[in-house]
Amino acid sequence: MKRRMIIATLMTLFIPVIASASCESVVEEITQKIINNGVPEKSFTITVVSNEEAASQQGTVVGNCSNETQKIIYTKK
Repeated sequence: MKRRMIIATLMTLFIPVIASASCESVVEEITQKIINNGVPEKSFTITVVSNEEAASQQGTVVGNCSNETQKIIYTKK
């Protein structure tokens, strides 16, 4: 019983760490989805910027990372 409690407690503590994906992995996933939709890789850029910078960026916000402190911007070339 104690073992289950310890495991449950540890999982509760580490779930936020696991859930916050790295920006690199999120960018790679988004890039692959765009390419899979038939968009040539050389016809767009994906940029990671802070939340404050996102408002002044051209393009579309397509995701976020780093515990929602950074935005991922898609821009057509």
